[in-house]
Amino acid sequence: MTDFLIHPFEPIYDEHSQILILGTMPSVISRQQQFYYGHPQNRFWKILACLANREAFQNTAGKIDFLKSSGIALWDVLRSCEIELSKDSSIKKPVANDIPGILKEAPIKAIFTNGKKADELYRRLCYPITCVEAICLPSTSPANGRFDFQALVQAWSVIKAYTDLTPQA
Repeated sequence: MTDFLIHPFEPIYDEHSQILILGTMPSVISRQQQFYYGHPQNRFWKILACLANREAFQNTAGKIDFLKSSGIALWDVLRSCEIELSKDSSIKKPVANDIPGILKEAPIKAIFTNGKKADELYRRLCYPITCVEAICLPSTSPANGRFDFQALVQAWSVIKAYTDLTPQA
């Protein structure tokens, strides 16, 4: 069953955001949880906590505070699309979010895409407008069985060169 979906979340960023991490579109569980990367098996938040050498995030407010204090902006490439459940491979009729808007408001030094589909969509829909290359990182999705947790942490550690991932006191 394919549904037409309009992105349900606002981007997270402020005037101190140094990197922008882009996924594709929130999963069914993320939409139910009403926040990014809500599936308990998605490794996104665990990876960021590990890179910052800190405990797991307890709630949405803590995640937002961490992102902003670390200079990380978070959003998704797509504003809308047709999608079957949470399957990125089923995306049709994609329409991009206003990525140039964030780039005008925040001093973004680098853009990272969470997985190949986000990267492909960014390159096709956004790069021609932004002219900012993105760095593709392996997907944190539980569907990505090619990378174990330590391999993901290693790959994602590249973001440390652009952000302040100091542990919270």
